[in-house]
Amino acid sequence: MSAPSGFPCPSAPPSYEETTGINVNYPYPYPAPEPGQRPDAKEVNPPPYVVQPGPVPNPVTVQTVYVQQPVVLYDRPVQMCCPNCNKVIVTHLSYTSGALAWLSCGGLCLLGCIAGCCLIPFCIDALRDVDHSCPNCKALIGSYKRL
Repeated sequence: MSAPSGFPCPSAPPSYEETTGINVNYPYPYPAPEPGQRPDAKEVNPPPYVVQPGPVPNPVTVQTVYVQQPVVLYDRPVQMCCPNCNKVIVTHLSYTSGALAWLSCGGLCLLGCIAGCCLIPFCIDALRDVDHSCPNCKALIGSYKRL
């Protein structure tokens, strides 16, 4: 492509070094001092770098805490660590009459089982609540409610 008549062809733009005035042959990325020019005294000796000691860390005390997962209690004995005596035990079960036994008794009464048959739910362990206790220290660990 040729230049229009009367206008000279533009030349290439100046290089980065030419526009910034940096001498590429000088080993530092600063403008090179001219021959015979003495650099400023403040650039020769940088200010002293003083390191101040940081705060002394306090000794760390490590304490180990064991968190026991909650044990889910059902109608069967459970092997666990007793929270009272801290021994590994298998829970002892005892049965108490709960809401399901009483509702079953009331339902049998409504059906006409009045002559003592309505008391059968109080004899069936599958309808009663379960209390879990420790066989060593006899402490109550928890209860399983049927209803």
